[in-house]
Formats: sequence, C-alpha cells, structure tokens
Amino acid sequence: MTRSAYLAAAAAIALACALPVHADEPVATIHARALVLDSHADVPQDLGVGPHDFGLDGDGQVDLPKLERGQVDAAVLAVFVSQGPRTPEGYAKARHDADAKLAAITAIPQRYPDRVVLARSADDVIAAAKAGKRAIIVGFLNAYPFGESLDPIDAYYRAGVRSFGFVHAGNNAYADSSRPSAAGPKVEWGGLSPLGKAAMTKLNDLGVIIDVSQLTPDGLRQVLALTRAPVVASHSGVQGVVDAPRNLSDAELDAIKANGGVVQIVAFGPYLVKPGPDFAAKVAPIRAQFGLPAIYAKTSDGTETLSPEKRTDYSHAINALLPKATVRDLVDSVDYAVKRIGVDHVGLSSDFNHGGGVVGWANEGEAAGVTTELVARGYSETDIDKLWGANYLRVFKAVEAKARR
Repeated sequence: MTRSAYLAAAAAIALACALPVHADEPVATIHARALVLDSHADVPQDLGVGPHDFGLDGDGQVDLPKLERGQVDAAVLAVFVSQGPRTPEGYAKARHDADAKLAAITAIPQRYPDRVVLARSADDVIAAAKAGKRAIIVGFLNAYPFGESLDPIDAYYRAGVRSFGFVHAGNNAYADSSRPSAAGPKVEWGGLSPLGKAAMTKLNDLGVIIDVSQLTPDGLRQVLALTRAPVVASHSGVQGVVDAPRNLSDAELDAIKANGGVVQIVAFGPYLVKPGPDFAAKVAPIRAQFGLPAIYAKTSDGTETLSPEKRTDYSHAINALLPKATVRDLVDSVDYAVKRIGVDHVGLSSDFNHGGGVVGWANEGEAAGVTTELVARGYSETDIDKLWGANYLRVFKAVEAKARR
C-alpha cells in the first residue's frame, strides 16, 4: 500500500490488489511512497544529552536527521534495561534507568514538535506521515525493571508505551528467556510465569502490542494460547537460515501466522549469516580474555556474568569475527519467511544501537537500500509497503480493536 492510499483511507491497511513495480519506476520513488516503519531500535542511556540529542546527526544509528534522510516515517524506540540481579536493589536500579529512558523518548516530540509525533495509535502514525513528520512509538523490552509487580504496566501505558516484550537475555519474574543466564536455571517457569500470564490480560485490555521476540518456544506457545489479539515478533530471525536460539523455528513462524501476527526480520548479522568453520577457534582466545569458559551451551554464552559495559565490548569483539551481513542476507531471511508464511505476516526491523545494522542499511539514513534489494528480488510495490509498515500497522489496529480499556 502506498502512502497516498494510507492518507486517502486511513482505515484501509491493505490494498485489494498488488501494484506492480514498473521497470522505469525509480526505486527512490517507490521508497518515498511507502510508509516505512522500523519496529525495533534501542536508545542510549543518555538520550537527549549532548551528542545524543535526538535532533543532531550524531554517532548513533537512529536520530531525526537520519530518519528524515532515510524517509523512515516511524520507529519503535525501546525502553530497554539489560538483566541484572533479581533483588530489590537490582529492580530499583533497573526501574530508575528504565524511567530515564522512557522520559527521554517521550521528550523528543516535546522538543521537536514540528518534526516528531508521539504515536499512541496506528492512526497517529498515519497522521504523522500525512503531516510530513516522524512518528515515535514507545516500545518496552524486558520486564526485569518491573520486578514482581504488574502495576508499572499501567503507568508506562499512560506515558505512551504501546509494545511490550517480556524478556531479554535471562529469565525474569514474568517469563523464561530463549537465552537464560548461565548462572540460573535454564527453565524456570516453563514459559510464562503466573505473573506473566496475568500480564497478558492487562496488556490485551489496554491495547498494547505483545512482542514475542526473545521468548522460549513454550513461552511463545502460551502467549498465543492466551492472547485475544495478534502479536508481533519485533526483531527476530529464522532458524531455517541460522540455527540460533533467538531465531524462530518453522513451527513458530506458522503459529504466528495462524494468530494473524507478524514477524519482523531483524538486520542483526549473527542471526542472518552462519559463522565460518574456524569461528570457534577464533572465539576461544576472546572468551579467555573476558574470563569466560571456552565452551558454552547453545542457550547461553555466559556473558550474563559480565558487567553491561564488558558485555558490550565482548559482543563487539565477537561480531567482528563474523562475516559481515548485507541487505542481501537480510532479504534472504525475508524471502524465507515470506515463502513459509506469506508476505502479509513479515516485516522489517533494525535493532539499531544494540548490534543491528548490515552493509546497505547501517543506519536509518540508508533505509532505501532495503527497498532497492526488495525491488531487485521482484517484490511488488504493495508487498514492499506491507513489509515496511502496513503489516505492523494492521496488527497495531487489531490490538487496539480488541482492547477493553
């Protein structure tokens, strides 16, 4: 669906027929007409301060100049705090950091009201595109900062959060993670905890998109059994391309399709390309340098024992050993998912500022590089629009329609 179609009929999220891409149609024109939405990006802890002022063309991968240059109409910016000790002190510190990120994200439209809108609904995203503004959707990833309480969900919803992911790397009081801590139990809840199951009802009632990325297969299965609305995997890959615990199996892809949801394929190299045969030998000395055992289980690399700063340094060192992923690799995974579950259930995400980015889409300013590759693969203009934003907005609207707030 083109942007003009959105604006002519805001309630129409899909066109009745495909629009072919004409041979003489410039890719730039096709990209400009699409409503481009990146469904997951992170922000620095000092967002809004100094060089991380969102209005500056800074050293991060997401800011206003890059969104405008890449003609990215909307981005889901995540309130994310990594896993820490499950103690009152750990929860308090994590909540403090999460509150600070939430405040910084919601301050962007206040600081730049002529360029940005805080989108609390799918219609807000469409209206922002009509006005030539960027839409910021506030996402939330990892319930760890909420400790063992559901109460913060209401406050975060009132502040603007419209997407909620239960876990990151490590189990928490809400659910098991597909990458549990090496120091704790691999399976703690068998998927969702009683608290996590109670959160499902609250999130559905409020009209918050449930993000199933990072969950275990049992957790995903339980979410799909409990939810009244379609779900989103906001930043995931496919196991059929790379067999990583964070990637979704064919059965999980099929289940999300049956739910009416959408899988947003993430531009994160390790989930798109397989390491070479000498990868393990190269990794061993780096793990020794960080004080980690040479061999680790598939579900955990042991980095939960490192400080957040050391964990980031380790991740960068390991990623440097991997083949550099490109937009071709990204669209290979898109192709796989589309062939498996259909173009109506697939989308795109970057995971920028947290390891995401590929050659050809290294920051939001290069988003048109993905469109170029999609055109080269023969996707129609309507399908390109579905992949970039229409599928996500369809789910967003369905979630709102099922709300009981």
